[in-house]
Amino acid sequence: MKQTALAVERDAEHGREVLLLVTLEADVDAPRAPVAVNLVLDRSASMRGIPLLAAVQAAQALVERASPRDYLGLLTFDAEPEQVLPVRAMDAPAKAALLKALSRLESGEGTALHEAVERGADAVRRVLVPGARPQVLMLTDGEPSVGVSNLAEFKTLGARVVESGVVLHALGLGRHYLPDILEALTSPSGTGFVHVDDPEGLPDAVGSLSAELFGEVGSDARVYVLPSGFLELRCRHRYPARVEGDAMSASLGSVSQSFPRRVLFAGRPVSTEWSLGVTTSFVEGSDTRRGPVSVTRVDTDSDPGRFVRAVSAELELVAAEAAAWKSLGRKQQSAAEQALESADLALYKLARLGAPEVPPQRHLERLADLRRIVERRAAQPQALVMRRAHSEASRITLSRIGPALPLPALAPWKSED
Repeated sequence: MKQTALAVERDAEHGREVLLLVTLEADVDAPRAPVAVNLVLDRSASMRGIPLLAAVQAAQALVERASPRDYLGLLTFDAEPEQVLPVRAMDAPAKAALLKALSRLESGEGTALHEAVERGADAVRRVLVPGARPQVLMLTDGEPSVGVSNLAEFKTLGARVVESGVVLHALGLGRHYLPDILEALTSPSGTGFVHVDDPEGLPDAVGSLSAELFGEVGSDARVYVLPSGFLELRCRHRYPARVEGDAMSASLGSVSQSFPRRVLFAGRPVSTEWSLGVTTSFVEGSDTRRGPVSVTRVDTDSDPGRFVRAVSAELELVAAEAAAWKSLGRKQQSAAEQALESADLALYKLARLGAPEVPPQRHLERLADLRRIVERRAAQPQALVMRRAHSEASRITLSRIGPALPLPALAPWKSED
């Protein structure tokens, strides 16, 4: 595992600021862990047509990638969850049975999402696969209509599932998915969620999930930072973070090939004699690796320094973008315009820094959509555009952008509903 810690001291709005960026990156030739995943697939009425077809194609692509040492299961749900196939090794007969079950799925009525996640997590938790973590992958539009629908209860469920040892992932499907619920469920796992609403986005989304699920080389990655000479220290990414004595820790989840994990901390030093002690830990196989990481101080205008500042600027951008959408939803036009101006400024900073690891291009379309809506002084924001922005923000604030690995070609979506 390659681990780096870069620190930059710079002038900020409220005085001097130190940025600390810690990166954990899997070695290219590191052996991957086996997979133990229960696929929880939504077949409710709201998934009828293209969303269900997309869910089936995504699941089929993941099954095709599995090797005999990987374990997959299938739970489907509408108003009632059903564990169609147990979590089991993907030898040839089991793989054929799972692909056949997926090809025969039809939509039903009702969406018992809360119960489906509970049952899916419980089923995979009962299977011990040495070296593999139990995981759940939800393929859903996230629109519950049966049972629990309160956002707070989904947040509680996400935390409870993680505490039980199961990690949640999600693929949001269709144009009417609910990002708040998917984020509530996946954020405690440090995974965020991927979303697609059109045929063009499906291969990239499935590739991202496949790279993360089938490329894992370390799990339960954590970063501990012990500051000295600081007034305060905070975690800028939205990983689960907490204070432990005089140190701060952040839980980054798994580290997979092609998916470096980054976490940014920001602190206010009281003098020039500050220091930051960094320790990381992660589980590799059945062993826990823990050790110090040397902190390298870099100049603000060096290539590493621009990289750290670019990560910071990107986080500023998505925070301002989210604030603009929230202001539009509250019909606060002036606040929306101010937030958009802040997002534009952050995008300008990002472009000027020119860090290849943090490309500004992925934000241009979303900010252009936001700008058009603000300029039209729309009474309500366009729901689809807002959800796209929310989905991308989830990925960035959990720092899980990475290249997709090659996958079998996905069949084209049907044009009819």
